[in-house]
Amino acid sequence: MRRLGPLAVALLLLAGCAQPPPALPPEPQPAGPGIQIVTTPVPLDAANSARVEVDGFTYAGGIAISDPITNRTRGLSDLRVTPDGRMVAVSDFGDLVEAKLAFDASERLTGLIDGKAWPLMGLDGQSVQGKAQGDAEGLAILANGDRLVSFERDHRIWLYPAAGGPPRVAPKPGNLFSENEGLEGLTEYPAAGPDAYLAGSQEGEVWLCRLSTACQAFTVLAGPDIEFDLTALAAFPDGSVAAVHRAFDPVRGARVVASIYGVATLKTRSPQPMARMRLEGSLTRDNIEGVALISSPAGRPRLLLLSDDNGSDKQRTLLLVFDWTGAK
Repeated sequence: MRRLGPLAVALLLLAGCAQPPPALPPEPQPAGPGIQIVTTPVPLDAANSARVEVDGFTYAGGIAISDPITNRTRGLSDLRVTPDGRMVAVSDFGDLVEAKLAFDASERLTGLIDGKAWPLMGLDGQSVQGKAQGDAEGLAILANGDRLVSFERDHRIWLYPAAGGPPRVAPKPGNLFSENEGLEGLTEYPAAGPDAYLAGSQEGEVWLCRLSTACQAFTVLAGPDIEFDLTALAAFPDGSVAAVHRAFDPVRGARVVASIYGVATLKTRSPQPMARMRLEGSLTRDNIEGVALISSPAGRPRLLLLSDDNGSDKQRTLLLVFDWTGAK
């Protein structure tokens, strides 16, 4: 078992104090009485609200998210964006949350509308119960609409059919993971086939999996130093990969690094990123655990970063958008 660092200890303490939201009915709960998402714009730099550039990326807006009615937006751990512009996210409390992304005339993120939430279903067709079974950490959506969700504590990957109904077990790496350090990273990987996906552990190990066969070692995506854990993955159509690493200490707080790895470097023993963005100091960030990729109106890769507030009033659920201006 890997020795827990300061971040893991802090998150475990926060999780122990967090009160999970009350159980939801099995059907989607619409905006209003069920889930009323409130968003507040946040700057890139708290010390300079006019700043929009960082490490070859342009800030395309960001929001702090809350739901004062049901608290369903707490503990969000990963996200994907559907072709019609809806954010799909999973939470530590076994919820699935969806909402339409809203952008202004300049294509900067301004909010979320038409929010819905409902519990993830278990193999028995019933809602997953408790953090031990419902601690969802990663999300992938295959080309046919099937959704894959990775869970920690009870480490597993389940496939949720696009047509609905109970999930089924999907292949996962055979490694032994400690309770709170599991498969944080998960992404569809169409470059290797329509049923292919990548699964990554906090240590940075990444496996290539397919629904039809066992998972195989793929690469190791290390953070900038030993303090950083891998928390999220997203893939480009050509097989390049975006990865998020996160570190924490009481003095500097949360620090986040988002990296982009080209296809060629992923085949080497020590992959080096072609781009790396650091969020630290006065830059807005929190416990970033989710990343999604879409295209900006200008055709640039657009990263969406989502933070998990651990159910703590001292943290925030943030959704931050960045366009990679260094892309060719």
